Amino acid sequence: MSRRTRIKGLVLNSEALRIQVISSLAHVPAVQWNACVDDNEPFTEHAFLYALETSRSVGERTGWLPQFVLVWQGQTLAGAVPLYLKDNSYGEYIFDWAWAQGAARGGIAYYPKLVAAVPFTPATGRRLLVHPSCERAPIVSALLDGVQKVAQTHDVSSVHFLFCTEGELRELNAVGYRSRLSYQFHWHNRSPQPYKNFDDFLSAFRSPSRKQVKKERRIAAGHGLRIGLREGGQMNEREWQAVGKLYDENADKHGAITYLTPAFFQALRDTFAHRIVTTFAYDGEQPVAGTLNFEKGTHIYGRYWGCEVEREMLHFELCYYQLIDRAIERGHCLFEAGAQGEHKLKRGLMPSFTHSAHLIVDPSLDRAIAGFLTHEQNVVKHHVQEYTRHAPYNRGDEVPLP
Repeated sequence: MSRRTRIKGLVLNSEALRIQVISSLAHVPAVQWNACVDDNEPFTEHAFLYALETSRSVGERTGWLPQFVLVWQGQTLAGAVPLYLKDNSYGEYIFDWAWAQGAARGGIAYYPKLVAAVPFTPATGRRLLVHPSCERAPIVSALLDGVQKVAQTHDVSSVHFLFCTEGELRELNAVGYRSRLSYQFHWHNRSPQPYKNFDDFLSAFRSPSRKQVKKERRIAAGHGLRIGLREGGQMNEREWQAVGKLYDENADKHGAITYLTPAFFQALRDTFAHRIVTTFAYDGEQPVAGTLNFEKGTHIYGRYWGCEVEREMLHFELCYYQLIDRAIERGHCLFEAGAQGEHKLKRGLMPSFTHSAHLIVDPSLDRAIAGFLTHEQNVVKHHVQEYTRHAPYNRGDEVPLP
């Protein structure tokens, strides 16, 4: 990276902090890595990221090459960044194809680039992982110094921290990264008095919206299919087989890339079942529609849906209502239902800001992108305000703007 001044450097005491870059999580103990992961974030856990590696869901096949940055303090892993070298923009959910096209028109090579993210996973979480016993500021500085070294080694055009937290965004802004604002639809439990049950949740809705949700649930229940929720540890062979099959069928139906291999779902079963929650519709004992979701701490994350049979309102029941029920029952505070989908608004999921941070090396491309980001931010804020105005909640029961 030629413009070193865009990221603040750090003079390290080699006896105190040591930067390491690894190409596989096989080189770091899971217990050390997981000690740096937040209590509510499943996707940055060692087992999930390593499952992507060992199943070849990331790597040469998909263009996600691990370049994990570690910072050691003695024998303790003090911090880490899940970082990937990329030669494309697939599987990111923060779209920069237009940036790549603009760079090409200007004779600027946009690839390779670096992405700090969880592959194929549009869920907000920390990207600058720091051990809770360590002072955060010096570890973050060391991590960013390590990211800079990787960027220089591979002569990248840019560095992108995707779906980072607001706190991390401020840290990245301070060293030259530009902010990008986007939004998703999330369900938030009521605070300070959490919902008692699903009916209590619906009592916060305006009458027409409440009646609509009840009608949708009746329709979904009336197809002669058995609907149920299963934790990963409870799932049988038929249900595990259905998870991968439904993922493949849904991708084929929409012409999407099947990034995740059968080996990935087997790895989840072997090492990550305790984080998994599924919802299924069964014809007899056979799952014919379902979702794969992840649960940790007080959060649930909806990820994949698929169906062999199309039934009215079944998607809403399995993707949203069953999981909101679960969140209320467990006293969870957040259910993230994934990317896109304004239809989620009528089901009580509210627009919530998501954040990313971008460092562009070439000055002319950086200026062009900066202008775009300012315009885009205004558009995003307007959309969120408009969606919030049309929320199904009673006046006084609205979820506050994010």
